[in-house]
Amino acid sequence: MVQYNSFSARGWLDSLGADVLAEVEIVAGDVRDSSSVLGFTDGAEVVYHLAALIAIPYSYRAPRSYVDTNVTGTLNVLEAARAHQTPRVVHTSTSEVYGSAIRVPIDESHPLQAQSPYSASKIAADKLAEAYVSSFSIPVVTLRPFNTYGPRQSTRAVIPTIVRQLAAGVTELRLGATAPIRDFTFVTDTAAAFTAVGHAPANQVVGQVLNAGTGTGIAIGDLAHLIARLVDREVTVVSEGERMRPDASEVQELIADASALRDRTGWAPQLSLEDGLRVTCDWFAQPANLARYPSTEYTI
Repeated sequence: MVQYNSFSARGWLDSLGADVLAEVEIVAGDVRDSSSVLGFTDGAEVVYHLAALIAIPYSYRAPRSYVDTNVTGTLNVLEAARAHQTPRVVHTSTSEVYGSAIRVPIDESHPLQAQSPYSASKIAADKLAEAYVSSFSIPVVTLRPFNTYGPRQSTRAVIPTIVRQLAAGVTELRLGATAPIRDFTFVTDTAAAFTAVGHAPANQVVGQVLNAGTGTGIAIGDLAHLIARLVDREVTVVSEGERMRPDASEVQELIADASALRDRTGWAPQLSLEDGLRVTCDWFAQPANLARYPSTEYTI
């Protein structure tokens, strides 16, 4: 399901080869519309619910839209699963619900802290999923990925922001805060986590919240210098005020304890950070791909 628009644009799906598209039925709709979701999910064996607004800076400007999409949208998915008696729903959470770490690595019992409108909307969605498990026995598993990265990612995320600026030949990388620590997972490993919880025995995952991450963190400033080294560049890093979150809203450290996911499904990340960054940089270095990112300006 892709969000309906009058241009019939399907995002990155439009870049897929005909052989792949032949295996996929793409339906335009809107997760905010209950009838749209109800019709789309009819007959599904597993519903993977990834529809969301995800850019944290934009949530400061348009918080109601995050509630409409992330909270009401999740309610629509859960109600559709209830109506259809869907065998499994995989609900997508985010490491941002933990806020700045009280302890690391972060396991699933860590307190939830809403440090941005985005994280508040995702906490609300997670709690709806939890409530529907308890109230209506809806077979939901909540997957909580830490920072996913890789080819095709928007420049509203830090790694594409760094790579795009390096591709433009800058000598000064313009970033936000450089001290926060994040746990980065390559996109194929995150996808594997989704399929793992989608197909694991119900008694292992249904009703559970499960982290997906590598268990290794890196500061954003160190990440920038690592990427520069991988592409054989020397740069300085400059923090710009417009890219900063409000002080109390910045999440300082996120490092995953994904042992529960590993124990219940056998999942484990396969790609190291350096290897994943090389794949990402190589993808962005291709002119046709880079052309999709025409600007190095800050994107919220």
